[in-house]
Amino acid sequence: MPTQQAGGLKAHGSSAATGISHTAKDTAFNAGQAFQTTVQVGESDAGQRLDRVLALHLPELSRTRLKRLIEDGYVTERGIVLRDPSQRVRCDQHFVVFLPQIEDAAPAAQPIALDIRFEDAHLIVVDKPAGMVVHPAPGNPDGTLVNALLAHCGDSLSGIGGIRRPGIVHRLDKDTSGLMVVAKSEAAHQALARDFAARRVDRAYAAFVWGAPSPPAGALVGNIGRSTVNRKKMAVVRDGKGKSAVTRYRVERAFQTHAAILQCRLATGRTHQIRVHLAHLGHPLIGDLLYGTRARRAIARSGPIGARIAAFPRQALHAGRLGFTHPIDRRRLEFDSPLPADLKELTESLEAL
Repeated sequence: MPTQQAGGLKAHGSSAATGISHTAKDTAFNAGQAFQTTVQVGESDAGQRLDRVLALHLPELSRTRLKRLIEDGYVTERGIVLRDPSQRVRCDQHFVVFLPQIEDAAPAAQPIALDIRFEDAHLIVVDKPAGMVVHPAPGNPDGTLVNALLAHCGDSLSGIGGIRRPGIVHRLDKDTSGLMVVAKSEAAHQALARDFAARRVDRAYAAFVWGAPSPPAGALVGNIGRSTVNRKKMAVVRDGKGKSAVTRYRVERAFQTHAAILQCRLATGRTHQIRVHLAHLGHPLIGDLLYGTRARRAIARSGPIGARIAAFPRQALHAGRLGFTHPIDRRRLEFDSPLPADLKELTESLEAL
């Protein structure tokens, strides 16, 4: 296969979809065809960020585009999906970058009902139900919040902040319910993104956990990175690895020693942050099959009520409060969302233990 060398990095490429050679990759990029290329890190690139190294040697793609490709799972090493654009590369590592066909990147508008709490020309606040994915991704090509927003907002939303995630400045997991703000203009998108990065957005969650944490209030501090045991999971990792993360919690209500409802506030916004921190504390979320599968076994044997609680079908987490400064007129906006029906029923079951 033809090889191109530049700055200590070798790039080998071919298109899985079209069979074109590396010398024709410019045509593939410009035509929006699927394209796959492999890059080998040289000595001069060692120690730099993954997204920076790829951007230096794949000039056809912007660093922002490559960062999104990494986060969306389109960059691998030895068959393992990488999702951290900031990870440092080592000499002689090989990374495979897959560029999907461009038509896959543009979500379609779909008429899906939305629970809208606020809307003006610049932003929209919605109460996302559990079970809804925020934006299209591998395995969830449609039926997402983005698809619904495109239908509701029309062409005005298209391309705001990016093609695949128009308007999105923060996310909730599929099975987490609650409040989200979405930008409807570039100015709003940029300002909200800055506020989230600077931790000026107030976010509070209701978290239903196994057991009652002691002390009843505190700060969970621990870097979060990809688990080395299960690549589908995140984990608390040692200093120098992952990204810094801080979650502040307070017990709002305890159900003896069986369970508790916590209020959690995010000082950072890492993938699965609350779920990972609470599991690391020893009090995973009720219903969290990824981080808390063992916690439910004892309660499930306590009788019908315990079995019902143990069978709760999603992580019991609700984004109940959202506060921020309007990015254009600078008004302070604050929103509260009551517990959805399934969490109210879970509360009743916990009361009956």
